[in-house]
Amino acid sequence: MSRNNLVPVIIAGGAGSRLWPLSRQLNPKQFLSLGDTGLSMLQETVKRLDGLDSKPPLLICSDQHRFLAAEQMRLLGMEQTNILLEPIGRNTAPAIALAALRVCSDGEDPILLVLAADHLIQDTHAFQRSINAALPLAQDGKLVTFGVIPSHPETGYGYIQMGERVGELGFAVNRFVEKPNLVTAQQYVADGSYFWNSGMFMFRASRYLEELQRFQPDILASCREALTGGTQDMFFTTVDHVAFAACPEDSVDYAVMEKTEDAVMVLLDAGWSDIGSWSALWQVSEKNEQGNVFKGDVLDQCSHNTYVHADSRLVAVVGVENLIVVETKDAILVAHKDRVQDVKKIVDQLKTEVRNEHINHREVYRPWGVYDSVDNGHRYQVKRITVKPGAKLSVQMHHHRAEHWIVVSGTAKVTNGDKTYLVSENQSTYIPIGQIHALENPGMIPLELIEVQSGSYLGEDDIVRFEDKYGRA
Repeated sequence: MSRNNLVPVIIAGGAGSRLWPLSRQLNPKQFLSLGDTGLSMLQETVKRLDGLDSKPPLLICSDQHRFLAAEQMRLLGMEQTNILLEPIGRNTAPAIALAALRVCSDGEDPILLVLAADHLIQDTHAFQRSINAALPLAQDGKLVTFGVIPSHPETGYGYIQMGERVGELGFAVNRFVEKPNLVTAQQYVADGSYFWNSGMFMFRASRYLEELQRFQPDILASCREALTGGTQDMFFTTVDHVAFAACPEDSVDYAVMEKTEDAVMVLLDAGWSDIGSWSALWQVSEKNEQGNVFKGDVLDQCSHNTYVHADSRLVAVVGVENLIVVETKDAILVAHKDRVQDVKKIVDQLKTEVRNEHINHREVYRPWGVYDSVDNGHRYQVKRITVKPGAKLSVQMHHHRAEHWIVVSGTAKVTNGDKTYLVSENQSTYIPIGQIHALENPGMIPLELIEVQSGSYLGEDDIVRFEDKYGRA
């Protein structure tokens, strides 16, 4: 198959709420580094494609993650990656429909390799062998799914029952089954014909659209309208919000794969996991002699089979077993490994109580850099702000707060009303309430400063933007 005929489609949606408090709504697990490489799960997914005869990937993510995704692709040297933005989540069937329509709009009809951005695959060579084995089947009009050879009875995954052989390396799909209870999962593994549903797919773009038209025409119609009414900004494709919000919500499994007569399965034995919980991450991580996994500054005395992640401070554990301990700057999770699926209930409780710890970390990433809310109280807030070289915050003003900026390192170019001037290390400046202002890093090194806000209201929504190089409203 020629290079021009295989397009990886990486779906980077989802909140990863079962990996709270590391995974948050505005910085979910696909953008986190959970292994030892220093790369995020999205970046690992992209690097896994190296060596495949394929075009650059098409990335699908939420509009609120656009700059986070673009920055991670930039760090891989892939600044020109096409990113398709969803204004609202509608599950995988509409997401893949948008991708298929997008690639076909150029007059091509490539094979799509649909991957999730938040899966772990430990054996890249085995992964690529399965991809290459699936290509002839997809070329023949089949809709390929990848069945993972189960290593143990797992109740957190759906299963695929294998049928008769199709072609050289494929098998017919007898049926898809939902996540089973433990007894049923044990029966599936003992049977030998059931495999974990990886959530990875391969098919020609036009074949997917044909089957979607046959089984879920409303989804296809909504996606066509959303893409037609969308906009293109550099490498970002934004779809029409109203049209996409009207799209039915459904997974590709329910919408197409369970109904089509052309579903086939290719085996995948590559150390796959969807890292859907803290216990799953412990399971696939390298452990010490006591079965522990320690990340960060951790001290231990006589603990066993425990996962500890220390993000910002020392965490000490003594004589504990089968625990998950995760520390971040603003939250600490302690859970038994057998109850980690209930972490999502904590996230639901945070939502019910209208708290913010499920939305973002204390450190918040922006297209220009990052800020850390280090302290706050009645009528004041203190942030440590880092601005990337060449980056600029929007030209803006605030109705309810004044700001003091103290430069710690680097040089700041400040617009303060009708004045523009430089502020260097150990110097400061003051922005009054209602003053139009901007902050820029004209230098070659990161600009770090302390911002002290004071006023009657300090919310992030008290920003009126007049000009923004990143296209934010």
